[in-house]
Amino acid sequence: MQLSVIIVNYNVKYFLEQALYTVRKACQNIDSEIFVVDNHSVDGSCEMVKKIFPEVILIENKENLGFAKANNQAIRQAKGKYVLLLNPDTVVEEDCFNKVIRFMEQTPDAGAVGVKMIDGSGKFLPESKRGLPTPEVAFFKISGLAAIFPKSRRFGKYHLGFLDKESIHEVEVLAGAFMLLRHNVLKQVGLLDEDYFMYGEDIDLSYCIQKAGYKNYYFPETTIIHYKGESTKKTSVNFVFTFYKAMVIFAQKHYSKRHARNFSFLIHFAIYLRAFAAIVSRFVSKVFVPLLDFTAIFLTLSLVINFWSNQKYQVPEAYPEGVVNYNSIVYVLLWIVGLGLAGAYNKRKTFLSVAKGIAFGTLAIAVYYAFVGEQYRFSRAIILLGSIAAILDAYLIRVALHFIHFKRWSFTMSRDLRTIIVGNPSEVSRVQELLIKSKSRSEYLGYVSVEPANDNAHYLGDVVELPGIVSLFGVEEIIFCSKDLPASRIIEWMGSIESGDILYKIVPEESLFIIGSNNKNTPGDFYTIEINLKLAKAFEQQKKRVFDIALSVILLILSPLLMLFVKRPLNFFSNIFKVFGGEKTWVSYANADNIKLLPSLKSGVVSPLDAHRNKQHNPVTIQKLNFLYAKDYSVEKDLLIVLKSLRSIGN
Repeated sequence: MQLSVIIVNYNVKYFLEQALYTVRKACQNIDSEIFVVDNHSVDGSCEMVKKIFPEVILIENKENLGFAKANNQAIRQAKGKYVLLLNPDTVVEEDCFNKVIRFMEQTPDAGAVGVKMIDGSGKFLPESKRGLPTPEVAFFKISGLAAIFPKSRRFGKYHLGFLDKESIHEVEVLAGAFMLLRHNVLKQVGLLDEDYFMYGEDIDLSYCIQKAGYKNYYFPETTIIHYKGESTKKTSVNFVFTFYKAMVIFAQKHYSKRHARNFSFLIHFAIYLRAFAAIVSRFVSKVFVPLLDFTAIFLTLSLVINFWSNQKYQVPEAYPEGVVNYNSIVYVLLWIVGLGLAGAYNKRKTFLSVAKGIAFGTLAIAVYYAFVGEQYRFSRAIILLGSIAAILDAYLIRVALHFIHFKRWSFTMSRDLRTIIVGNPSEVSRVQELLIKSKSRSEYLGYVSVEPANDNAHYLGDVVELPGIVSLFGVEEIIFCSKDLPASRIIEWMGSIESGDILYKIVPEESLFIIGSNNKNTPGDFYTIEINLKLAKAFEQQKKRVFDIALSVILLILSPLLMLFVKRPLNFFSNIFKVFGGEKTWVSYANADNIKLLPSLKSGVVSPLDAHRNKQHNPVTIQKLNFLYAKDYSVEKDLLIVLKSLRSIGN
């Protein structure tokens, strides 16, 4: 047998299906076998493989064994002359396997080969070729110096940025996302080191291949899409710590004790440096817009006060300076809090959320005004004029930020992307239905057909005109129908269309999802008619938190009465204070395997299951209840569940 393809999967059913479609095509005319090793996914991955890809050899693990152990399970069964380690979140060209096998046949000193990888937005992934992580190289990588000087022969050794990405090179390390190995070399050097759980095993194996006298090659004459590339994780503190652990294992295995100790010191220093930078960056991103709001509204309120002083008292400073400053700070802070409660700091910002937020703040100011002493009161006209000015300030700030981010003016702050679909009419119609059913934020412009001379009203042109169409219509998102287009052409367009930051998505044939990357800085994402979870929205989470606090206050007031029939009254009081303090929520998911795939929630006092008299349901039913709760969440639903399970709120 010529080739054994091994894919390790963990809860990425949609990516896996697309990868297997492309692998199936790439394996045509090659004597091959395909393994999928599933690390106890709960998203239906195994069922999908059995149904759609019966030719695949499926290994179903009962726990997550990690990347190295799972690959080794399949390698021990593999019969191919070559073994390919492939990630599930990849798309390969139809002639990819033929090309890399031909290269290996013509290059007898090659122990392994990797290929050029691009992310979901068509950008080159630098981890396609890497250098050995010596203490110095690893330090430059984790500290960020490698990112600052990517083409430096000193600082850029980790990603070998000084090597031409379009030329074949001998390299030290290949990425485990696509790693073609000679089976006899694997038998000689040993399988993947199972001390590594999910990172570093590709580095270790690449090094062992070199030590055995073979070479690792970077081969850019075929390209794959790798949605969740390393570049999408580099700002994650968790990634830094995972990388650190893997590097320490590598150092202890391959370096002397003295070098391993020095390595550990350097890495620790880099870890704390990156962790501090990540914390600062996260803090700045959280407070930037509120600080912008505070500054603009405070300055505008000062102008309003001076204007009203001139109008009413004919002097610009009719109020004491201390009172002006104190009240201005209080008013602006209350407006900021109101904006937060109304969702004006969420991704989905609207004029309505801004107006509601300022209205909430104005209501709070009115309460403050009623209780404060006479000497601290402004004219009510200042509050009214100030609130109008605050709405304008906050709204215009968001419009400006929207322009900076999306490079277009939109006073509705719509994030709908100007979208075209590339494919034949029948498949295009199916994709249009998917977009509607998945409630995607796409402004559909029309389609580009594989078959020319189509007179459909939505027809924009044929594929040879694609770059010009993108430029003419200012296209921001392209959806490719893989049933009508080869992966090689899709990948070619992703790398060649020069028109800003285009987002690309692919529709696998006969699938109910559209997969791709929603942002050049994010990992892969997908639209699907199966998943559209309301509770995933930050605004819904905030509404849930407000509900929790309000209900806690109400239950505390009613507690003398409720204690008569609530089970475990002492726990009931404890739950009130835990929910109020944010440790718990009144309603959360029932215990089931799919919890980790749903939007994160605090542990709940009750669950959707408690609202049903018969609580003896099978696991599938419980998972469905959780899914529906997240999909159709509302405050009213929370209230209904609590009322139906009132006796259980002391659990």
